[in-house]
Amino acid sequence: MEEMNFLVIDTAIRENRCFAIRRIPGEDKLRFTVAEADAVMTCCDMEELNGQAGFVFAPFYATEDCPIVCLQGEEYELDIPDATIPEPTQTWPFTHMTAGYPKRFRRFITPLREGCMKKLVLTRRIEIERTADFSPATAFLMACQKYPEAYVYLFHTPDTGTWLGCTPEIFLSGGNGNWQAAAIAGTQPLVADGLLPQVWSEKNYVEQQLVADFIQNQLTTAGLKPSVTGPYAIHAASDIAHLKTDFRFSVPDDNHTGDLLKLLYPSPSICGLPKEEAFRFINEREGYDRRYYSGFLGRLDPKGKSELYINIRCMEILPDFLELYVGSGLLPDSAASEEWRETEAKLRTMRSLIYKSYVPGEGKTGEQ
Repeated sequence: MEEMNFLVIDTAIRENRCFAIRRIPGEDKLRFTVAEADAVMTCCDMEELNGQAGFVFAPFYATEDCPIVCLQGEEYELDIPDATIPEPTQTWPFTHMTAGYPKRFRRFITPLREGCMKKLVLTRRIEIERTADFSPATAFLMACQKYPEAYVYLFHTPDTGTWLGCTPEIFLSGGNGNWQAAAIAGTQPLVADGLLPQVWSEKNYVEQQLVADFIQNQLTTAGLKPSVTGPYAIHAASDIAHLKTDFRFSVPDDNHTGDLLKLLYPSPSICGLPKEEAFRFINEREGYDRRYYSGFLGRLDPKGKSELYINIRCMEILPDFLELYVGSGLLPDSAASEEWRETEAKLRTMRSLIYKSYVPGEGKTGEQ
């Protein structure tokens, strides 16, 4: 597939076509799913995904206006274009804490310090003006080039709009009765020469262990017996590292993946603990709708291999604006300044893809 022909993806977005294109970590091919309108399934309950096959794109909180979408069209394998895409030359300065963040932080930290919650994930939404030269297809190819360790995708349907992401967080994968889940949490920058850090703070270990304990307890309660490996450090997109624990387990029937998703989602890595209370608190008190940020996405195939990721390090591409999403996990001893710095570091993944479309200090930006 030639580089210029690849830009038909931008045309498909303008024509409101339904498609998903992705690059799985470690692969040198692209996987492209395209569906006509009558081959797009929507639902609001994860259980309805039982027995379904296709590319799934799910929100944090599913409603009729923001549904789970499953593209059940044809899937193709494509070559990644050989051409090197020039990266943006501008640098993004550290953004000082906005006036609204401390208030939202206090709203979240209070139930943690009162002992009502063990963990809550507080997120931010950044609005950047989109200029006419921004190309979603070019940004996608640049992400494939910059972040070989990430799951890179570009997705569009009339129901969801256009989303682009580079997520490091595998959520659930497997097939033929053999499955794997992952607990990924805790954040630190890479050390000198891009190496993984060897020393992690107690806060990072505690935050990651909460996620790992949740997954193990959920699987065990369902009668599954996972083998556990970790935690160990992994390189995420950009210059960030996380802690990861792997869970491998067997299931008697691959047709009940929707039930498995409902068991494990939302993970404390993007929500909090206790699960139901944290989910309700975020939807009522965070101050905006996350939409598909911190939902999950990927290929679902009960007769083959499924691979689903958490939708972090992502942006929604609107006609006039790019909306970037980012978050961090709060514990009772978290500090607003440290969480702000963590989200600024995570924002570099998406900001680095905004080529010739924004110059720091110019244009309109905003934050929720």
